[in-house]
Amino acid sequence: MLELSMEHPDELVKVTHALSTELRLRMLELLNSRRMNVAELAEALEIPVSTSASNVKVLEQAGLIETELLPASRGAMKVCSRIYDDIKIIINVPERRAGADQGEHCYEIAMPIGSFTACEAAPTCGMVSETGPIIVEDSPAGFFHPERIHAQLLWLRKGYLEYRYPLEIPQGAAVRLIQFSMEICSEAPNYQNDWPSDITLWINNVEIGTWTSPGDFGGRRGRLNPSWWIDTGTQFGMLKTWSVDHTRSTIDHKEISAVNLSDLQLSGQNHVDLRLGVKENAVYKGGINLFGRKFGDYEQDLVMKIYYTV
Repeated sequence: MLELSMEHPDELVKVTHALSTELRLRMLELLNSRRMNVAELAEALEIPVSTSASNVKVLEQAGLIETELLPASRGAMKVCSRIYDDIKIIINVPERRAGADQGEHCYEIAMPIGSFTACEAAPTCGMVSETGPIIVEDSPAGFFHPERIHAQLLWLRKGYLEYRYPLEIPQGAAVRLIQFSMEICSEAPNYQNDWPSDITLWINNVEIGTWTSPGDFGGRRGRLNPSWWIDTGTQFGMLKTWSVDHTRSTIDHKEISAVNLSDLQLSGQNHVDLRLGVKENAVYKGGINLFGRKFGDYEQDLVMKIYYTV
C-alpha cells in the first residue's frame, strides 16, 4: 500500500496529478493483472503510441508504476508493471502542521550542477554548457576548470560529486523534511537505454539510499536540449527525489532506509553537504549523467527543499 499524507505535500501533488485523468486510470486498470509494454497499452486504449509513452512517464515519475527496458525485434521495448494495489491518503494531520498559518515554511535552493565543491571523475566523462563544450571530453582534470559553474550537462563513468548548500533558516526552527531533487540517469558511451547504474546519495556524510537508474537515455531529443547537441549523445534523464523526515528516507515515495532527520544533525549548522556517486562496491557501476535547467526534460537544477516550522 502507498501511504500519502498532507505532511508530504510534494509527494501528494505528484501522485494525485498522475491520477487526475481517466486515461491514466485506465492504464493502471489494464496493469492490474499483467505487465504490458507501451505499444500494447496504446493498442488497448486506441491511442497513439506517443500518447501512451507520455502518460506512462507521468505514472512512472509519480512512483505508481515501474518500467523495464527489454530487447525487442526492433531495438528495445518499455514494459510496465503496477507497483501498488492500494493508496491511502491521510488528510487528518496534527493541527500544528496543518497549514501556513501554523508557521510552516519551505526553504529552497536551486544549485547549478557545476557548482560542486569536490569531485572524482573517470572516463567516460565530460561537461557542456548551453552553448558548447566546457572541457576536453574524457579529461578528469577539466572538472576543476572554473568555467564548470556554467555546466548544464555533466557525466562521469566512475566517481562522485559533492555540493555545499547554505542553511539559512531561523534559529530554533523545527525541520520536518529535507528533499533533494534532480534530473539524472546512467552514463554509457553515447547512450544505452538499458544500462543500469546504482547511484547513491549522502547528506552530511550519512548515506541516505541508492537508486538503480535503468539506463542512459536517448533515441529522441531532450525537451530542453540546445540545437547544437548531438542526436547520438545522452538526451534526457529521470526526475528523482530523495527525502528524509523524522521516521525514514524515501526515493519517490518508496522507503529506502531508516535514516531520519536526527541522523543528519542539521541543528546549529550553517550548511548542508550533498554527495552523489557510484560506490566502488556497487552492483551496477554504470556512471552518472546530471542535467541542469537547460538540458534534458526538466527545467530545474539540483534543488534542495527544507520544510520547517517556527
